Amino acid sequence: REKITGKLDPEYAWNLIYLSNLYYEMGNYEKAIAFNLEATNIQGKILGKEHPDYLWGLNNLANSYWKTGDFYKAEFLHLEAKAIRERILGKEHADYAASLTCLANLNYSRGNYSKAETLYLEAKVIRGKVFGTQHPEYLWIQNSLANIYCKQGKYTEAESLFLEVKAVREKVLGNEHPDYGASLNDLANLYFEMGKYDQVAPLFEQLAVLNRYLMTKAVQHLSERELNYYLAAFATSQDQFFSYAQITARNKFHSAEICFDNSLFYKGFLLNAVCQIKRLAMAGTECTEKLNLLKFYERGLATEYAKPIAERKGIVELEEQAIALGKDLARTVKGYREAMRQVKWQEVQSTLRSGEVAIEFINYTFYRPKVTDSTMYAALVVRPGDVAPQLVLLFEEKELTPILSGAAGGSNFLKINALYASKADDSKTKSLYELIWQPLEPLLTDSKTVYFAPSGLLHRLNMSAIAIRDGQVYGQKRQLVVLGSTRQLVAPNTSNPNSSNDGYLAGGIRYDIDSTVLDYLPATAIEVREIGQILRKAGLQSKSDTGFYATEESFRQLGVGSPSPRIIHLATHGYFFPDPGKKEQRAGGDFRQEPVFKISEQPMIRSGLILAGAKQAWLTGKHPTGQEDGILTAYEISQMDISGTELVVLSACETGLGDIIGNEGVYGLQRAFKIAGAKYLIMSLWKVDDQSTREFMTSFYRHWLADKQDVPHAFRITQQEMRAKYSGAYDWAGFVLIE
Repeated sequence: REKITGKLDPEYAWNLIYLSNLYYEMGNYEKAIAFNLEATNIQGKILGKEHPDYLWGLNNLANSYWKTGDFYKAEFLHLEAKAIRERILGKEHADYAASLTCLANLNYSRGNYSKAETLYLEAKVIRGKVFGTQHPEYLWIQNSLANIYCKQGKYTEAESLFLEVKAVREKVLGNEHPDYGASLNDLANLYFEMGKYDQVAPLFEQLAVLNRYLMTKAVQHLSERELNYYLAAFATSQDQFFSYAQITARNKFHSAEICFDNSLFYKGFLLNAVCQIKRLAMAGTECTEKLNLLKFYERGLATEYAKPIAERKGIVELEEQAIALGKDLARTVKGYREAMRQVKWQEVQSTLRSGEVAIEFINYTFYRPKVTDSTMYAALVVRPGDVAPQLVLLFEEKELTPILSGAAGGSNFLKINALYASKADDSKTKSLYELIWQPLEPLLTDSKTVYFAPSGLLHRLNMSAIAIRDGQVYGQKRQLVVLGSTRQLVAPNTSNPNSSNDGYLAGGIRYDIDSTVLDYLPATAIEVREIGQILRKAGLQSKSDTGFYATEESFRQLGVGSPSPRIIHLATHGYFFPDPGKKEQRAGGDFRQEPVFKISEQPMIRSGLILAGAKQAWLTGKHPTGQEDGILTAYEISQMDISGTELVVLSACETGLGDIIGNEGVYGLQRAFKIAGAKYLIMSLWKVDDQSTREFMTSFYRHWLADKQDVPHAFRITQQEMRAKYSGAYDWAGFVLIE
């Protein structure tokens, strides 16, 4: 339309409004605002500011401001639209009713329930006359009135309206429509508040099934970035149900079953979707060209994201091309739907042998039934022979945060050793064992192997290194296997590592002639040399890049034109910078002049590895002319193909860190290497001493390659040996193995 009519065209403006509506429904309110502003600007110029179309654009813009919490702008625009509509259309018009409804929404969100009720009732009469009483717009007002009555404690009136709306929506829209899901959610929360727990579980169960269905459909046409927004729309109902399950844990409402299935579905949902579509697309020749083109776009984006904002070129076009192609792959890749099938808790249970147990850790905002400021942690446990999973409440996040502060991701060995000790320094503070493992002991008495998927801040911990009262650590008592989701027991990693015995090693890296900027790590040169010797004795060929040869260009060639090496070992500096949002608010000066990898809103840019010649980019954020900058971001790694690699070892500081985002876990290097296709990852949780790191790594490779142990067993033996030599967790527990 832009090509044919140009931008100054009413129909073009409506296209913008339709797109704005779509982004609004997906929860991407900033993008909705941008499209609406452009649309209203065009309509105001062409049609004038009293035209009905302009007023719809104004209306939608105000709603987007409302969703972002900018109530002042929202109210100003809604009042402007209402006054003009009353003057030119009259009070019986549907558009005038829309203005009343929007103002009612605004008052409801501010807690002005009486004023909101008055506005809703006026709008309801108009919409009933114009549309009839079975129209979605009329039903929406009925539902809003029911919510007000619920807030006011008028439960009988609220229940009657909720049931009426639910019945009509099912009849008119069907039971797979999002509006029907909203009715299930509202009614469940009403019964939750009324204490009618026996009526809550069936509604939440229906809602869980519907939400999973809607998400599965969305995967077929939304990009990863758009899915991320869409997932957020389901977060509240998940938290509400987890809270309900906690409150009713002793009652027989089958809540834990639904919770486990939800956790299996949502935990790592996007990661699983991205990995599956990448793997399947590569397997089919018809999609190889599309996948290569997508990788070209994504690599271009990676290059542009690494530059200062003012120096980026063509980024909007690249993003749009990448999103469109990603959707096309999701629609057309053969076998994708099957690969994304839902897994049930019974399937996880069926994989467990005697002495094994599966645990899904969860964290959620607590509702009682109104929202609180508490974030709770719990565990969903399933054992062979159990009739259902069991939910065990663990702790509140504020109990963990103080003892974790300054230890996880730091270099203070005293704090790290204290964190993993069997008793906390403060007698009033619980230890990690008392918070996490002790509440689970009654269910684990006969268990030797525990498969578990962490959640929230538990990603920051080495769960095997937690000390227990008898002087042992938990990893000595039971064999712990860390998974992204226990779904992996049913649908394991099907990658096919390179059968050739070769490896790529990088260490002793020179970041610049001046080593005071980025410390040269002398032990890493020895580490790489010793590991290379172990590889050669085991019959493996390896390439070692050291000094100024360990470049970003060299690393990014892995997997290009030939399978990636069986082993990738990187001994260097890692980095992770937290979300800049809060930092920017408290920091003075010219914060935005910092290098982009420190302040990017994209977490996969703020996590990465440092390779040869990185000094200039590290200090200034500027690209060296004609070459890579030496800052290898997680985003760049995620665009590589290392599906031939059995093991990636990141012998570097803080490589296991990153932003923890909802059910998706850690957005950082571990996510990047998973997407790239590696089978196993060894990563660090804090700034590990380079001498003890060297000892750990050489010992691990001996057990794995010379002693012919599998990767998990070799890792466990190495940790046991290191613990026998070093008493403090700082020296032996910094590395974790992730499958």
